[in-house]
Amino acid sequence: MIRAVRRPRRKYYGWTIIWTLAVTETVSWGILYYAFAVFLVPMQTELGWSTPQITGAYSLALVVTMILSPPLGQWFDRSGPRVPMTLGSVVGTVLLVAWSRVESLAGFYLIWAGIGGALALTLYEPAFAAASTWFVRGRSRALLILTTVAGLASTIFLPVAGWLIERLGWRDALLVLAVILGVSTIPAHALVLRRRPEDLGLLPDGELAAPDQPSPPPEGVSLSRALRDPAYWWLNSAFFLGMAAAVAIGVYLIPILLERGESLARATFITGLIGAAQVGGRVAITALERRVPEQALGAAVFALQAVALAVILATSGLALTLLAVALLGAGRGGVTLMRATLVADRYGRANFAAVSGIPAAAQMAARAVAPVGAGLLITWLGGYAPMLAILTVIAIAATLAMVMFALSARPLRLVLESEVGQSVSR
Repeated sequence: MIRAVRRPRRKYYGWTIIWTLAVTETVSWGILYYAFAVFLVPMQTELGWSTPQITGAYSLALVVTMILSPPLGQWFDRSGPRVPMTLGSVVGTVLLVAWSRVESLAGFYLIWAGIGGALALTLYEPAFAAASTWFVRGRSRALLILTTVAGLASTIFLPVAGWLIERLGWRDALLVLAVILGVSTIPAHALVLRRRPEDLGLLPDGELAAPDQPSPPPEGVSLSRALRDPAYWWLNSAFFLGMAAAVAIGVYLIPILLERGESLARATFITGLIGAAQVGGRVAITALERRVPEQALGAAVFALQAVALAVILATSGLALTLLAVALLGAGRGGVTLMRATLVADRYGRANFAAVSGIPAAAQMAARAVAPVGAGLLITWLGGYAPMLAILTVIAIAATLAMVMFALSARPLRLVLESEVGQSVSR
């Protein structure tokens, strides 16, 4: 029996890792993911490329990220976040410099294919793996810190990128952003990140094993075992469908509000409240986790998005629209936390990144296809209302998939016991 001794929380190295990742995730999301939109018009003006030509490169990057997420998860589990995230920051920095000098469309697509690899190496997936490796009881608090700070990425870097473009031009603005990315993320990833607490003689959450006994290895099921679990595929389905609905309404809510007679200023303000509501959703999830079963929380989070879409479909009143936006943001913010916590609690820490890689790929696939798919629905069905109806159905389907996950998932302890029993029988 291994005795654990509580270590003062303020000295636990895991919190140093979390706060470091909170900063580097903010910078990485802001520069490599969100800032692209600010460069669209300046590039069109100088290079003469069409909007679909430019945004196609961005979609390519998301597809590359989707493809790489599952196999990279196994690397994250073996090596920890230090090498992959440092490499991703170096690649991202170099490719920003290359982007600043691009002249051909083919070269632009090659650069963004590479940035897709950098996204897979630096965004939430390796950061979530680190948080789930270093924390068990404190996991939700760690993820709340990480996602709340990183949630400011667009708020910070969209205006920063616009300000730089106005004063320096888009090419030199990219060089400045490359310097910011490199200086703030490469040293932090290389010098601060560590593989797992057991390598430092610690247990998760800052406990110390007895001096005369080794730290136990982290528990968890293999990816191959997770792939044979029907609950795992319900989980993947829920996150794909839920993200598709959330991204689509995020893209088209402003045009919907404009069609209903709102001014551009009010429409953008209302849509911008989604980001603020995400923070509230994450705080609420963290506060409720000890009082409500996680499966129920997961279903509730997805249900919030379905209710919000139904409200937007059914009414054009300002008060109910604001309520819907609040629910939409709270649900979307909660989904970000629930993916990490549900995977860690149901499938363990040992192979977290590998098991979490497929849900991450499902969400990235939804990010890539949702704007185009929703646009096609608007064209084929003749307006926003039919598209909203279908998004509501998709959000309901995501909720039902999460309910099925909750009904079919078994606790990690039972899964591990089942594996042991199968091994003995063979």
